[in-house]
Amino acid sequence: MSEEEISPRPNAPGLRASDEDREQLIAELNEHAVAGRLSTEELEDRLQAAYGARTTGELDALRRDLPVTGRQVALSHARRRAELTRRLIQETGGSLGVFVLCTAIWLVSGASGQFWPVWVLLVVVLTLVRSGWALYGPAPDLDAVERRLDARKAEHGDRAESRHERHARRQDRRIDRRSGRDR
Repeated sequence: MSEEEISPRPNAPGLRASDEDREQLIAELNEHAVAGRLSTEELEDRLQAAYGARTTGELDALRRDLPVTGRQVALSHARRRAELTRRLIQETGGSLGVFVLCTAIWLVSGASGQFWPVWVLLVVVLTLVRSGWALYGPAPDLDAVERRLDARKAEHGDRAESRHERHARRQDRRIDRRSGRDR
């Protein structure tokens, strides 16, 4: 497994490692030992090296030849879901602005007859429920939500995502694909 696929900061192997970074690696190593990928002696050696590591690059070197753990996959999935939820909320806020504008127009025009802005609200709510179900339902389909959000973004002519966001998404997909092969 390459360093780029594991490290949350793949371009910064020279950064100083924190105690949290070390503890995360130690938890991963223990998981691999329980799974039988590491012998007791090798686990001891790697634990000593983890406690003595000064940089994230040194920590990454200790996990380089090991497959992705279930915890890494879960963290990747949660990170991606949180990002998609944030994007969904941002877009819903914009759509609710259209509803408020339509309501203001209805009020200014005399507020007579049927409350027609409810149809705008209905479209917003249905879109939100559909995407929410895809994100948090029994079989979450993050790719489908991401495709819909990207299509809406392209449709509205918004500028492209930053390089960092694209890289993080590709990294999460690599971890997801790897975990599927390891099961």
